Amino acid sequence: MKYSVCLPTGFEGVMHPIPFVEATDFVPLAQLCERLGYDGVWGNDHIKTQHYVQEKYPGKTPRFYEVMTVLAFCAAATTRLRVGTAVAVLPMRDPLWLAKQAATLDAMSGGRLDLGIGIGAYREEFASWAPRLAPTARRGDMLEEGLRLLRQLLTGEPTEFEGQYYACKDTQLSPTPAQTPLPIFVGGHNMASVERAARWGQGWLPGWRPWPEMQERIQTLRQRAAELGRDPDSIEIAPEFSVTVGRTMEEAEARYMASGLVAHRISLNYTGRDLSKQVECNLIGSPDVILEKVAGLRAIGVQHCCALMFPTDTLGEYREQLAWFAEVVKPGA
Repeated sequence: MKYSVCLPTGFEGVMHPIPFVEATDFVPLAQLCERLGYDGVWGNDHIKTQHYVQEKYPGKTPRFYEVMTVLAFCAAATTRLRVGTAVAVLPMRDPLWLAKQAATLDAMSGGRLDLGIGIGAYREEFASWAPRLAPTARRGDMLEEGLRLLRQLLTGEPTEFEGQYYACKDTQLSPTPAQTPLPIFVGGHNMASVERAARWGQGWLPGWRPWPEMQERIQTLRQRAAELGRDPDSIEIAPEFSVTVGRTMEEAEARYMASGLVAHRISLNYTGRDLSKQVECNLIGSPDVILEKVAGLRAIGVQHCCALMFPTDTLGEYREQLAWFAEVVKPGA
C-alpha cells in the first residue's frame, strides 16, 4: 500500500481555520513527509472559496496557493518524494499551458509528478471564474475534451486539435515529461469517471465512498480496461481519505466530527454520499482500527491511500497527526 499526503494548498476554511498555513510552511511539510516515509505530497486546486465558507467566516478570505507552484518548490527541496495534483481542475485550466507546466515540472523533478485531473467539486467556483461560459458549458464535456488534448500534447508529437471548447494547430510540446507516459490520475467517483480512468488514465482518484460501492466500481474499471485492450493492472487505484488518529475510536471520532471537514462534506451532499458512513469509510480511529481499515481497503483492491487529508485546527496538530499516522501504517516499510 502507498500513502501520500494532501498538503493544505486550498483547505483554509474548509477543514482548517483561517489563517492556517503560510507560504513558507509547504517546503518543511514536504520534507517532513519525506522523512516519515510517505510516498508523495499532493495539493488541491482552487481559485476562490465556497459560498458556505464565506458565510461561516464573514470578513475573512482563505489563502489558496497555486498548486503547481507549491509542488515545484516541494520537488526541488526533496529527493525521493513524488508530487501530485488532487486534482488540477481541468475545466478551469488551459490544457496546453497545463501540459507545459506538467512536462516542465516532471522534467525538473526527475520524473516525480503524478497529474491528477478532475471536474472540480463546486460549479459555483467555475461560474465565478467564467461567468460568460458557465450558463452553457458542460464541465464533464470540457474535462473529456481537455483530457484528450492533454494526452496528445504530452507525447511531444505535433498536435492539431479541433473541439467544442479547445483547439490548437501547429503545436508541439517541448520539453516532454521525463516519464513515458506521464501518469494521469482521473479524479471523481461517478461512473463517467470510472470510464475515463479505464480508457485514458494511469490511475483512478475518487473521493471516499461506501466500501461495497468502491469495490464494485474497482471491478467495473478493471473489466472496462480489459475490454478496451488495456492492462487493468496498469491503472492504480488511489482513493482519497480523511485521517484522524486517536488513542481510542471514540476519541478519534469526536475529534473528526468537531472538525471543519464535516461542514465541507455537508456542502457536497449533492454528490450522493451517505454522510452517516464518513467515519466508518475514512481512516478515522485508534491505531488498531486504522490498521484493520487499511487491510480491508487492500482486500477490495485499493493500492494507494492517496492525498490523505488531516483535518486539524493548528499546524502543530497537523504535524502530530502526520507523524502518528506514519507510525501506525509505516509508509515505505
